[in-house]
Amino acid sequence: MAGASSAVQSKRELGKATRDAFGRALEALGAEHTDLVIVDADVSNSTRTEWFGKKYPDRFFNIGIAESNLVGVAGGLASAGKMSLIASFAAFVTCNAYDQLRMSVAYPRLNVKVVGSHAGISIGEDGASQMGIEDVSLTCSLPGFVVIVPADDVSTHAATAAMLQHKGPVYLRVGRPEVPRIYTEGKVPFTIGKANQLREGTDVTLIANGLMVAPTLDAAEALAAEGINARVLDMHTVKPIDVDALRAAAEQTGALVVAEEHLAHGGLGSVVAMNVAEIKPVPIRYVNLGDQFGESGSPDALIEKFGMTAANVVKAAKAAVAAKKS
Repeated sequence: MAGASSAVQSKRELGKATRDAFGRALEALGAEHTDLVIVDADVSNSTRTEWFGKKYPDRFFNIGIAESNLVGVAGGLASAGKMSLIASFAAFVTCNAYDQLRMSVAYPRLNVKVVGSHAGISIGEDGASQMGIEDVSLTCSLPGFVVIVPADDVSTHAATAAMLQHKGPVYLRVGRPEVPRIYTEGKVPFTIGKANQLREGTDVTLIANGLMVAPTLDAAEALAAEGINARVLDMHTVKPIDVDALRAAAEQTGALVVAEEHLAHGGLGSVVAMNVAEIKPVPIRYVNLGDQFGESGSPDALIEKFGMTAANVVKAAKAAVAAKKS
């Protein structure tokens, strides 16, 4: 667990979308990673791989809207010694091409980076068919995969760099909307498998990733005003998860809340519960999408309707603290 409270911005401003931060990081890191090739499924203007493609056209391949073939081509390039990166909407690349991810990337443990863009309900008006809400669960189930869900544009840049340094398959989840900036540029600590502690606390630990980190910090401030001291962890790596941070949270605060823009089953909450049950069972409450699809609407309206809010994190934290006391 990295102590990152000094890297957290005291006043949050709206940063870039994490997909934009990924695209700019990829463009900047292309010169450093000369073996990197990009394979896109005709959505490079949405995934932002187009910026890399314009700078390095000989290392960019558009194979059309065919996600299964997308993964197969990337696996072939990785088998030939390249580091291949594929990017598409999270719902398309994980659902349409799951068998290929399983057999052409995970089974041979190839050096393929998978970027799922437009994840979660926050893509808004595109509707349920476009919303990747099961992607973390699916990729966590692939043996050997690292699964990363960064919180803002600054940490996404760091996550992209870490992903390219890692040898082996990685899934990186990025989103469409602009998100509040959590970290100060140039100061974000990022190590795969190590959570960032954003706030000290002794009464309850709030664990979040992705766009749920900002409302979780807001919730911690609201709880503090009511005398509840909440620790906040940015659990940017779901797999491998930071077991040491979970152990410390369970032992030192005795109650947990997990917040994520994902289905209840198989995501961060499931991984936390599985590990805490073995380490030190404590009360856990969850803020997630439950067992339902999203719908079409503005991102803000959907986030409110489906409960991805600081108010719901506060409610869950109070329930966890009450369960601990009882």
